[in-house]
Amino acid sequence: MNSATDIHFNCTGCGKCCTGHHVPLTLDEARQWVDDSGQVIVLVEAFLANGLGLPAAQQDHARRRSCAVPCGNTEAFVAITFAAFNPGPCRNLDAELRCLIYERRPLVCRIYPMEINPHIPLRPEAKDCPPEAWESGETLIHRERVADPRLMELIERSRQADRDDIRDKALICQRLGIDTSALKGNGFTAYLPDTAALRQAMVETAADPSAKLAGWVLHVEDGDLAGKLDSAGARVTGTSAGHYSFIGF
Repeated sequence: MNSATDIHFNCTGCGKCCTGHHVPLTLDEARQWVDDSGQVIVLVEAFLANGLGLPAAQQDHARRRSCAVPCGNTEAFVAITFAAFNPGPCRNLDAELRCLIYERRPLVCRIYPMEINPHIPLRPEAKDCPPEAWESGETLIHRERVADPRLMELIERSRQADRDDIRDKALICQRLGIDTSALKGNGFTAYLPDTAALRQAMVETAADPSAKLAGWVLHVEDGDLAGKLDSAGARVTGTSAGHYSFIGF
């Protein structure tokens, strides 16, 4: 008998997960994406070394996938996501809703509908899949644990890539003039860099991965929160310079 906490999944091929979702990419996947002429969106969040902006339970996971950078008179930890920019259907989705790069699709696509962040539980109601997708099929979760060891291995690969790639991502951002982050839990800053410039920044970073990291700024529009960050020594702004968007929560 199945446990009441079991979650099953059987993909219906509806294509909804491939439409309107910016798919997180490893750095190698991002290189491949731009080589295929795809656009990458850069999403950034950060927290201070003193933990401001980060729930205590999430500190270990967040620190392992972030990079310490100067921020005013203190230090911030930036987490940077390179994602395939898909405001509509994925560029690799054909007219019959089939993936044209299925054999080399990104890790996150292979892992779907599972979550990468260990602090976010899988909730079917939060996904775009139709109800029948959850009525039968492979067991994803059994007694609150990932049931398939092969799936768990893919999840761990994705998490490890986040850790391994983060400093190079920070250097790539630096070469692109990306230097402003939102505070974790308060929002993201979002950038759409020119694809050719992004490719060049990737090449330069691969050639010189030990370059010194420059300072970052935190974008916060809440006055009280900005005051706390300022008191902690962080460099803060409440106005976008125009080359990024602030996506608040």
